[in-house]
Amino acid sequence: MIQVAVAVIEDAEARVLLAKRPDHLHQGGLWEFPGGKLEPGEDLAQALRREIGEELGLELGAYRPLIQVRHDYGDRQVLLDVQQVLHWQGQARGLEGQRLAWVAREQLHLYPMPAADRPIIQALRLPGCYLIASPESLQIEPFAQRLQAALQAGVRLVQLRLPPNCPAQTAVALLQRAQRLCRSAGARLLINSRLASQLADMPAAGTNAALGLHLNSADLMALDHRPSLAGPVAASCHNPEQLAQAAQLGLDFAVLSPVLATASHPDARPLGWEVFARWVAEARLPVYALGGMNPGLLHQAWEQGAQGIAGIRGLW
Repeated sequence: MIQVAVAVIEDAEARVLLAKRPDHLHQGGLWEFPGGKLEPGEDLAQALRREIGEELGLELGAYRPLIQVRHDYGDRQVLLDVQQVLHWQGQARGLEGQRLAWVAREQLHLYPMPAADRPIIQALRLPGCYLIASPESLQIEPFAQRLQAALQAGVRLVQLRLPPNCPAQTAVALLQRAQRLCRSAGARLLINSRLASQLADMPAAGTNAALGLHLNSADLMALDHRPSLAGPVAASCHNPEQLAQAAQLGLDFAVLSPVLATASHPDARPLGWEVFARWVAEARLPVYALGGMNPGLLHQAWEQGAQGIAGIRGLW
């Protein structure tokens, strides 16, 4: 296993820096996020700063974990330890003769990349918090007010999860209101698979390009291909097998739970951060931590390999 320190560097216009691999190297001719392998005796921080200095002439300031990616190319296995750079100084130059490009996030998929780099693109598209909007009452206005407050606080990824006894017409009304609010805020909205089944035969529900699907674990394991949707597709997972299935299907992200004890599921045995980190290290897609989460735990979740935190009460 070759461990590689990788930096995601953005400029003031939120463009991401890519470098083109020389043709004679492994995966040559493809674009990649800059970085390089750890030398003997180096830790991640030392390798990251050395590689970025040698390759680009930049001095790194603060950074945080973004994602770890393990990939088997057949002739070699790599572990990409990806850090999102928060502060840096200097002017990026291809000091090793490599071509550089500053690319908008929404255009990253247009650049041919090694397979191991592709999950990084998805991690960059996702925010740190995933709100599970599960109204305690089915009154539309109180729900809309709480969702509006969350969106104003910065939430940009929302799952609408309704109780099984929610009347169909109420479900449609809640969905339509959530769609309008999320669209206005520039947030992405997913509905869980139970609600999707309930609304499948109701054209009045309406959809838009931002609407995605969140699968429960049973629905996830029953699939043999990714649902054909324009919006994101995610899944709830509780073990490594389910995380592997989510990655195999090419889902956009997963939620792993319960990490900590929760009031909503007092009988569930929490995984704890150690198990969570071990399972996520083997996952091949971004994973949110769910269960006992609140914004104060976001940095800890990042340190344990999570994309971020997901929650109901902690984010409402």
